[in-house]
Amino acid sequence: MIKYELASSSWDTKELDAIQNVLSQNRTTMGEFVEKYEHEFANFTGSKHCVMVNSGSSANLLATAALFYKKESPLKQGDEVIVPAVSWPTTYFPLYQYGLKLKFVDIDLYTLNYDIEQLEKSINDKTRMIVIVNLLGNPNKFDDIFKMIKDKNILVFEDNCESLGASFQEKQCGTWGIMGTYSSFFSHHISTMEGGMIVTDDEELYQILLCMRAHGWTRNLPKNNLITSPKSDNYFEESWRFILPGYNLRPIEMMGAIGSEQLKKLPDFLFHRRKNAQYFREKFENSSFFYMQKEIGISSWFGFSLILKSTINIERIELVNFLLKNGIEARPIVAGNFTKNEVLKYFNYEVFGNMKNAENIDKNGFFVGNHHYDISEKINYFHDVCTLFFEGK
Repeated sequence: MIKYELASSSWDTKELDAIQNVLSQNRTTMGEFVEKYEHEFANFTGSKHCVMVNSGSSANLLATAALFYKKESPLKQGDEVIVPAVSWPTTYFPLYQYGLKLKFVDIDLYTLNYDIEQLEKSINDKTRMIVIVNLLGNPNKFDDIFKMIKDKNILVFEDNCESLGASFQEKQCGTWGIMGTYSSFFSHHISTMEGGMIVTDDEELYQILLCMRAHGWTRNLPKNNLITSPKSDNYFEESWRFILPGYNLRPIEMMGAIGSEQLKKLPDFLFHRRKNAQYFREKFENSSFFYMQKEIGISSWFGFSLILKSTINIERIELVNFLLKNGIEARPIVAGNFTKNEVLKYFNYEVFGNMKNAENIDKNGFFVGNHHYDISEKINYFHDVCTLFFEGK
């Protein structure tokens, strides 16, 4: 029996009623509910524009694609993009799929985000973009990063899929770069079944995203737009005019309707996640057995990561099996050190320096869940089980 799960549903009757409302109108494809949610999400993040798609993974794909079709200084195949060694695969796959060269840089053992010194050393004249991943809710040191690239023609793109609601210096994560992506998958801060969002203040990129989200046609563009010649008034022809090599990444109306309800609850969800984190830190911050993630700015605490200290002579799998035996779910820290994966044989990539910290968390790290409600009893139980395990060693 699971007593401390990785994730839990944040829905109640409000979300179910929202679904029924959409179904009663007999229109499930992308429409007014999605558009309403996009405006609400943009307002929440303080962005000019939001484009919803069918997943956070698709958000990364579409955002990457859009950068290739900017009129000025677009990305090109072979351009060098810096990425952290620890993230989810869909941070990297769109970059590979668009022919970019990935340069992997080690992370900081305590924050789990970029090792700032290594990042600075990795930047050179070939660097065209830095992908910033705010891991497990934790912001990066944006001030340091932007100082490094001052006066350089380097794009900053944020994969903020795990960090909705996090902020640094009173600015929302996901809004520091030219675009930022979010996920609303079941286990994330809000859930729309599946779902992803892209925010940007760049009008041209916004229009490219709208176009490429649905087949690359002009149908969703304003008459006078920044991508092509003005649209004609012939709706019949214009609705099937294709100008960019797009996709079908549209969300459905139910996802937009659910998103509106979830967004109303998000401040309360974040309050409980941060309160849970404060209690978790009280229990584990000075542990003899673990390192806990060090907060930068204001984290939205996706989950709680722990790394076994080098003084602990045990295999992680022993602890993980003991936790599962006692009803506690645990998983690796995101995808661990991604550079170890066989899929890299298809990539154009470089591993910059060594991956000592990424290797460490790959071997010794794991995380347990955080939730949108008070889980102090679960944290107490987890602490007791860990204590019991180490007392037996």
